[in-house]
Amino acid sequence: MKKVFDEVSYSCSKKVTNTYSTSFSMACKMLSKNIRQDIYNIYGFVRFADEIVDSFHDYDRSMLFEEFNNDLERALKNKIHINPILNSFQITYHKYNINKELVTAFMDSMRKDLTVTKYNTQKEYENYIYGSADVVGLMCLKVFVKGDEKKYKILKNYAMRLGSAFQKVNFLRDYKLDIEILKRSYFPNIQLNNLNESTKKEIITDIEMDFKNALTGIKLLPIEAKFGVFMAYRYYNQLLKKLKNTPAPEIKNSRIRVPNLKKIELLTRSYVKYQLNLL
Repeated sequence: MKKVFDEVSYSCSKKVTNTYSTSFSMACKMLSKNIRQDIYNIYGFVRFADEIVDSFHDYDRSMLFEEFNNDLERALKNKIHINPILNSFQITYHKYNINKELVTAFMDSMRKDLTVTKYNTQKEYENYIYGSADVVGLMCLKVFVKGDEKKYKILKNYAMRLGSAFQKVNFLRDYKLDIEILKRSYFPNIQLNNLNESTKKEIITDIEMDFKNALTGIKLLPIEAKFGVFMAYRYYNQLLKKLKNTPAPEIKNSRIRVPNLKKIELLTRSYVKYQLNLL
C-alpha cells in the first residue's frame, strides 16, 4: 500500500532532521503536530542536496547532484518516488502548492557550490543566499500558513529576512570549514582567510538588521508555528552573540557552537517569554 510507503518516507525525513541538526530538530518539536512532519519533509530534501555538494568529495558530486535533480523532477511530476526523501518532499510540495520557482532556485544555488568558490559582488552573494536559504524559509512559510496565499504574501519578506539571517550566521560559524576544506568564501567584502574585526563587525551588523526585521514577522505567524520559529530565532541569535564576542582569529581557527545545555536553557527561557507574550 502506498500509505505504508509514505509512512516509511516520513520516518526517513524525520530521521534525517534529527541526525543532522539537533538545534533544528529541537525547534521542530515545538511546532504543532499537524505541520511538524511537513517541515521534516522539507528539511530532509534540502539536507540531502546540501550533503551531495558539501560532503561527497570522494565521489563524482556533479553526477550525483544531477541524478538527484532528475529524480526530484520525476518525483514532483509523478507524485511518487522510490527515494523516500523525495517521496515525502513531493507530498508536502503538492499539499501546500509550493511554487516550483522556489525549488528551482534552491537547486541552482546548490549547483553553484560545485564550482563557485568566491562571490565577488553583493548581488552574487544575495542571489546565492536567496536560493540557498530564503526560498527554504518560503517553503516552510507555505506550510505555516497552510497554503493561504494572502497570509503568505504578508509574511513573505519577513521569512526571507529570517532565512538570510540564519544562512549568514552559518557562513560565519562555518568560516574555518568553508575556507580550509571547501575552499569557498561567501562574503563578498573579504578575501579568503582574511577575516578581521572590522569585516566581522560589518557582517554581524548586517545580520542583526535581518533578525530585527524577521522578529516582526515571527510575531504574526499562526499559533501552530510561532513558538517553533521563535525557538530557532533565539538559538541563532545566541550563536550570533557568541560569534560577536569571539575574536576574528578564533573564528578562523575553530567552529563556534552553542553547547547542548545552553540550548536547553534557551528553550526554557524562550517558552517563558512566549507564554508571557514577551516576543
